[in-house]
Amino acid sequence: MHKTSAWPLSQAWAALIVYASLYPFTGWRNQGLASWEFLWSPLPKYWTGFDVAANAGGYVPLGFLLALSFVRRRGQGLAPSGRVVAIAVSTLAAAALSLAMEALQTYLPSRVPSNLDFVLNAAGALLGAMVAAALEVSGAIDRWSRFRVRWFVDDARGALVLLALWPFALLFPASVPFGLGQVLERLETALADWLLDTPFLEWMPVRDVELQPMVPGAELICVALGALIPCLLGYSVIASAARRAVFAGGAVVVGVGATALSAALSWGPAHAWAWLSLPVQLGLLAATLLGAALLPVPRRGCAALVLAGLMLHLSLLNQAPAGAYFADTLQAWEQGRFIRFNGLAQWLGWTWPYAALFYVLLRVSRGDPQNRIAA
Repeated sequence: MHKTSAWPLSQAWAALIVYASLYPFTGWRNQGLASWEFLWSPLPKYWTGFDVAANAGGYVPLGFLLALSFVRRRGQGLAPSGRVVAIAVSTLAAAALSLAMEALQTYLPSRVPSNLDFVLNAAGALLGAMVAAALEVSGAIDRWSRFRVRWFVDDARGALVLLALWPFALLFPASVPFGLGQVLERLETALADWLLDTPFLEWMPVRDVELQPMVPGAELICVALGALIPCLLGYSVIASAARRAVFAGGAVVVGVGATALSAALSWGPAHAWAWLSLPVQLGLLAATLLGAALLPVPRRGCAALVLAGLMLHLSLLNQAPAGAYFADTLQAWEQGRFIRFNGLAQWLGWTWPYAALFYVLLRVSRGDPQNRIAA
């Protein structure tokens, strides 16, 4: 039995699908209709290619990860019948999740259950499961396992899951590039709205001073830390300095690409690089230089640096308010065509740093594991 990153990743993806499907979780009501009534309703009259791609594409990773987890848990040399079972079980599990989400949307005023969405979700899961089975047949999964053994150290699964989710977390627009985890201002507002007209509102702490806009120097530090932290997280599970250098370069490139894609989705392709201001450029340069300087640091020391960097990064971000342009961008995501991705991407962007913080706390406190993993 090999530990595989596919299983925790599938769980994380399923949780994100639940969040995205039921967002914004308000206004629950009973319309007097059975929750499965949508299955026999006429097909929607109005739909676009974007809707089709969104519904099918959202379930492709889930089907892929579930099937891959099934294959890896069964070990090497899975028979053709076993691969068919893996595809069937993964597709049925994803379809069951989709059915539950569509049924629950019957009780949400801002969501409309659709039989077409259900079919597209199941089709996406089936496609993902078939891709996983095809990769297993071609030997690509075994090659990845051998690559992972060469590159990564004992029990790297948690770090790999976080690193795999990091680019997706960057897709949700941030007030500061690479500035994940800026939640304090919105949490305070949400809590105040929730406690409105209750005596508990007076219990909320009141700031002595209002949040001040972030100065360019602080923005530079936030960008540098935001790009450096995933590199250090990778260093904590990679022993070779040469491989660390390759990983760091790839991580920075992927982070810049994901941020550019987020800007293109938010403001249009012509503005994909509008975020690359002078403080951001200097921050990325600083992250690159620091990443090179920290290549020789021991793995446990890298985990400790991730912990310190996250605490400073989150402290600086949450002492500054979100900008006016950021508020407009959020409105476009929350009310525009990205409503299906809003909950998914927002959840990732808000919680990724705190999940990483929890992971490195455990890592530093318990030391380095001894047993190698192969999948």
